[in-house]
Amino acid sequence: MTGSTLLAPAASARPAAREEGGAPAVAPVDILGHGVFSAAGFGPEAIAAAQSRPSAPAGAHGDAQDGVPAELPGEGWPELAVRPVTGFDPVAVLGRKGLSRLSRTDQLVMAACTLAADAVAAPAAQARTGLVLGTTVGSSGAQEVFFRDTFVQEYPYLVNPSAFPGTLMNSAAGKTAIRLGLTGVNATVSGGPLAALHALRYARTALVNGHADRLLAGGVEELSAASAWAWRQSGALHPAAALGEGCGIFVLERAGAAGAGRGVLGQLLACETGYADPVTEGPLGVAGRLAAVVRRALRRSGLPADEPVAVAPGAAARRGWSAVERRALRTALGAVPADRLVRTGALFGETYGASVALQLAAVLARWQSGAAAPGERAAVLTAVGPDGSVGAAVIARPDPR
Repeated sequence: MTGSTLLAPAASARPAAREEGGAPAVAPVDILGHGVFSAAGFGPEAIAAAQSRPSAPAGAHGDAQDGVPAELPGEGWPELAVRPVTGFDPVAVLGRKGLSRLSRTDQLVMAACTLAADAVAAPAAQARTGLVLGTTVGSSGAQEVFFRDTFVQEYPYLVNPSAFPGTLMNSAAGKTAIRLGLTGVNATVSGGPLAALHALRYARTALVNGHADRLLAGGVEELSAASAWAWRQSGALHPAAALGEGCGIFVLERAGAAGAGRGVLGQLLACETGYADPVTEGPLGVAGRLAAVVRRALRRSGLPADEPVAVAPGAAARRGWSAVERRALRTALGAVPADRLVRTGALFGETYGASVALQLAAVLARWQSGAAAPGERAAVLTAVGPDGSVGAAVIARPDPR
């Protein structure tokens, strides 16, 4: 299997070229296409339609598999609202061959990458095209089944060996690269709610520094009984929030590399991360660090501090951390008008490792549908993790009017 696995953000990657005075040069990365599967449906039209509705349903409740789609891994679900991907038919995208050997995470990533690649007409050299994927642990459902067998089988070694590759965190990225013939950069980044942001940052760094010509980058999170029980027992979700799943993959190239006449959905201007110890610095310290990261991301994007940006927060469904994120945004941006707030929690549920990818999908759908607020030229995506890690990405709107 191809690919590497990273347990930390690509903070040590070589920085982009710098201007005089030490300020980093603005090096945009074009977003040329995407493949997105979510509880709001597939594609920008479905997501935009969901955004236009006043509210979204909380989701089905799991109770011993009652109300939970049969294709989700695991059984004996807790009483917890879940938001599975709507209308996901892997056979229609991938065909039947080999499908039974793929975990749900494998299927989501492979299908999203296939659709994203198909959306970009002109092919790049496969040797210079790769995949960077953000996730929490990979397929929690595949891990649950495999590790449970080591306890319930007569002997621990009486497990299905063919199921083992699906338990690896980089399974989806490796299998997808093999299927699509991608021999360039291949990496899987684990970072909790910042996973997809780390993947976008990794991809941007690789493109800006010439390590790839085109990258598919994004995040994935699957629903499973094991993950649902973990969330249920932790009490980390707001009582009215739902646990979701999804996958968002974006085709990225250096700005201008696509040539004239190619459609650009948006530009990734900056991805910044930081950390504050929630134990020693407390929630206020984490909020302060996130505010500083947002300001730094705007500065490195070449945007003024008072730029009227749309804001897509990522922690709305998590108890306690949503308040930390709101305080940080008030500190960095002031009061955000309602028409500039992109609410993704009600659309997708808590999708953790895929959150930033789906936040980006929601922003692009907003722009493609013409729902942007007057003067809105860019968007800020934010994320905050329970370990105190924080991050922000800045996306520019193409040719705003």
